[in-house]
Amino acid sequence: MQRFKNILCVIPPGATDNTALERAAALAENNQACLTVVDVVDEIPANTKLLERVLSAESIQRNIIAEHQRKLSQLTASCNQHIPMQTRVLVGIPFLEVIRQVLHHRYDLVIKTTDNGDFLDQLFGSDDMHLLRKCPCPVWLVKATSPRRYQRIVVAIDVDEDDPAEAQSRHQLNRQLLQMASSLALSEFAELHIVHAWEAMAESSLHGAFIDASEEQIETYVKEVQRQHRQSLEALVAEITNELGNDTLNYLKPQIQLLKGSPRKEIPAFTQQIEADLVIMGTVARTGIPGLFMGNTAETILNRLDCSVLAIKPPGFVTPVSY
Repeated sequence: MQRFKNILCVIPPGATDNTALERAAALAENNQACLTVVDVVDEIPANTKLLERVLSAESIQRNIIAEHQRKLSQLTASCNQHIPMQTRVLVGIPFLEVIRQVLHHRYDLVIKTTDNGDFLDQLFGSDDMHLLRKCPCPVWLVKATSPRRYQRIVVAIDVDEDDPAEAQSRHQLNRQLLQMASSLALSEFAELHIVHAWEAMAESSLHGAFIDASEEQIETYVKEVQRQHRQSLEALVAEITNELGNDTLNYLKPQIQLLKGSPRKEIPAFTQQIEADLVIMGTVARTGIPGLFMGNTAETILNRLDCSVLAIKPPGFVTPVSY
């Protein structure tokens, strides 16, 4: 299945690792997509008087752009030349310029190497986190040490029904996540793990001394919550199966994992346990609340992962960045 038509690959300044670029080029070839490779350099202030003793700010800026353009050309020279590829040097704040490019050129995927070898072990003010929060198209952050071909892909699904107002948006996002995960698992010949973490609301409180409920009643309640979550997850998988066909499903043999506990804890723990290469997940909660671009649960999960991530926004997401 073709998923991407117009891909933007971001090369961090001074990068020597080609992992994200190689994956972007392979994706572009497999999807018959256009690929643009960009680098973002700082803007030289016009009133930098000390620099002007040597050259004007404009001249220095032009020289910096020319040098980065030369390096981009060298970096992409060894890539697959059978795909349409452009290179471009942007000037400004990296995440802002990238998002503006997405808005202006309608890219349907941003792919880049993570900011450092420790992945997201940094403050939320990083360019990676800004992109995860605010970029309107999917963002694929590739860990520098990730393998050329993924062996295990995890897709995290949220089928909670605690907020009916968000039910339709969540369902559409879940469908998109499963479609994307299935497509990538097929192309990578990878194991596909469909994961959902669930909790029985107030379960721990029910065991308290001041709650008049028997252990049998509590156990029945917890099992009923588990049954509802399993039923919702299986119905969603069946819906996607009808679209993909039984032959595709039999080939994929996805493993459905229903994890009891907090998603913030259980999903990162599971991905570490199976040594996942890629986690595909949604990042936005309650899109109707102005200023809330990523849920707290999503941010916590992302900060606990140690593998590449493909993050997807729900339909209707509007970035706060303008161009």
